[in-house]
Amino acid sequence: MSTDFSIRPVGAPAPSPIVQPQSQAVSDAVATQLPASQTVTAADGSANVQNDPQSPGFPDVTHQAYFDRAAASMVYQVVKRDTDEVVEQYPDDTVLRRRAYFHALDLAKDSPPRVIPTDLSA
Repeated sequence: MSTDFSIRPVGAPAPSPIVQPQSQAVSDAVATQLPASQTVTAADGSANVQNDPQSPGFPDVTHQAYFDRAAASMVYQVVKRDTDEVVEQYPDDTVLRRRAYFHALDLAKDSPPRVIPTDLSA
C-alpha cells in the first residue's frame, strides 16, 4: 500500500526498483570468522518483556490527569496508591492559583454584566 496520496492514471507503469550491481570489493571479500565472545546473536524470542505496574520493580504510584476549570489548564499528578498522597504535580499549586487569578481577571474585564435580551411578550 502506498503512503502517498497522489492520483495516478489507470494503466500507468508501476515504478520498478533499480538493482545495483555488486561492486568489485564485495565480490572479492573474504568471509570473517570471529571468536564466540565477539559474535552477535539474535535475542531470545521466548523471553517475555512485561510492563506491569503491579510488579515489585515499579513504585506504588498512579498517574492522574484532570482539567482545572478555575486555572483553565490540565493538571498532571503522580499519586501514592495506598495513601492518595500527591507525590508530584505539574503545574504546581502556586502556578494554578496564579493562572486562576489571572483567568478570573480576564473574565471580569472582557464582559461587563448585562441584561440578557429576551422577549417578554407572549
